[in-house]
Amino acid sequence: MPSLRDATAESPAPVRAVANAVAQWIDKLGGVWVEGQIAQVNRRPGMQTVFMTLRDTVADISVTLTCARSLVDSMNPPLVEGASVVVHARPSFYANRGSFSLAAREIRMVGLGELLARLERRRQLLAAEGLFAPELKRDLPFLPARVGLVTAPNSAAERDVLDNARRRWPAVQFEVAYAAMQGTRSAAEVMEALDRLERHAEVDVVVVARGGGSSEDLLPFSDEALIRAVHQMRTPVVSAIGHEPDQPLLDLVADVRASTPTDAAKLVVPDMAEEIQGVTWARDRLRQVISQRIAREVEWLAQVRSRPAMADPRNLLAARSDELDDLLARARRTLSHRLDRAADDIGHQRARAQALSPLATLQRGYAVLQDAEGHVVTSVAQATPGAAVSVRVADGRIHAATDRIERDTLVEEDPDE
Repeated sequence: MPSLRDATAESPAPVRAVANAVAQWIDKLGGVWVEGQIAQVNRRPGMQTVFMTLRDTVADISVTLTCARSLVDSMNPPLVEGASVVVHARPSFYANRGSFSLAAREIRMVGLGELLARLERRRQLLAAEGLFAPELKRDLPFLPARVGLVTAPNSAAERDVLDNARRRWPAVQFEVAYAAMQGTRSAAEVMEALDRLERHAEVDVVVVARGGGSSEDLLPFSDEALIRAVHQMRTPVVSAIGHEPDQPLLDLVADVRASTPTDAAKLVVPDMAEEIQGVTWARDRLRQVISQRIAREVEWLAQVRSRPAMADPRNLLAARSDELDDLLARARRTLSHRLDRAADDIGHQRARAQALSPLATLQRGYAVLQDAEGHVVTSVAQATPGAAVSVRVADGRIHAATDRIERDTLVEEDPDE
């Protein structure tokens, strides 16, 4: 293959020659120390190589960085995106794909990378204590009586929260507690503001709001004392620190994380227009349901009124009247029958009693003879001639005197006499 220096328009060098030459030139560099920032970490399942992107800290230049998975997994603290590092790597050029990359042999955390590493260790320790547990998160009130706001005075974050919240719900009330949102005094002042709002009886929810900034500016919101203070609060806390990519530890311990201060305003108060629309829809739906119910009841009532019994209620009365007459006649027949049977029974008992009565015997012509002392005379031996006697007949008494006494010869004499 001719040298690249000898290549001309008439005798050009092939692509492979150029690619191989570039690869040979790069291989001659050997291992180099490179400083940059980790922009992306990609761990592909089943592969022992981790692919990362190393970005220049000043210029908009990045290069692919590969590293053994064992090297990345052994790092303590773990390697995270955004970390500043110094890498000892060997440059290489893949001629087949025409791509340049660095194969890392050693990775060291430096500067902000060390800071992010400390924050990662702190996050792991606090997470192990359970401060970020999902079951500890509290729901925000639907319509808070007063919203507490911790922010810097006259800041864009304050205007965003107040303006957007009042635009959504004009009657919302705020209790603003100002504090430094960056610097060495920031964490202490934020904790003081939170404590003041926690003791306020009318504050139902607290928003901690700050605009975007560098990782160093957001460090106070990863302070361990501040994280523990928020964890102990009884009032729900909304974290609105930085923008969507930023995630200080306050976002993890807060009950709700808002991507921006504007988003926090949308979370703490409802939208009046949406609520009015919902109430209108519910009212219309309720009216529709009630109208349908009334229509069904009217139809049912019309069906009931069309029934013969309801059309002329006297039909029911006539049927019941006939039934009552039948029952009354039946009761009279039954009572009359019972009375007749009772009368017959009384007649029979009276006849039996009359048959056994002495008066009935007297009515057949018999009489009862009594002496003057009222004793019944049953034998001629009890009477003497000339004695006064009384004869009891069916309709009265006959007083007489005994003329003579005749003994009946047919009656046998008593042997004892």
